Amino acid sequence: MNLHSGLREYTLTSALKDSRFPPLTREELPKLFCSVSLLTNFEDATDYLDWEVGIHGIRIEFINEKGVKRTATYLPEVAKEQDWDQIQTIDSLLRKGGFKAPITNDFRKTIKLTRYRSEKVTISYAEYMASRQHCFQNGTLHAPPLYNHYS
Repeated sequence: MNLHSGLREYTLTSALKDSRFPPLTREELPKLFCSVSLLTNFEDATDYLDWEVGIHGIRIEFINEKGVKRTATYLPEVAKEQDWDQIQTIDSLLRKGGFKAPITNDFRKTIKLTRYRSEKVTISYAEYMASRQHCFQNGTLHAPPLYNHYS
């Protein structure tokens, strides 16, 4: 899947089909902000603590209590926003990945962890509409660079 069609597909899925939330309504559009995180610099960690809160995103692989390989990931901002330390983040990620057994330090040592960084770009609905209007007025196919907010 190419980036453009992938972003379009996942945007629509998130806005209209995510079962965790009601579908986005037309009335909510003016308050909408859309963010995309570009994940980069993937590195295998030496252990489950070989990463920094607020700097790295993490992806873990583990074998659950039924012997099934599972994975889960958090973007770099998640642990920082939740005010979690490394252990709290790992434990939350294990639960997110479906691990139901008690979490022990010995089990944490079996986790395969990949750390990464991300560059997050955010645009408001108003900025998006202004960009589209600019494109239509100038007859261009692609939007001009936007004032992106990186974190």
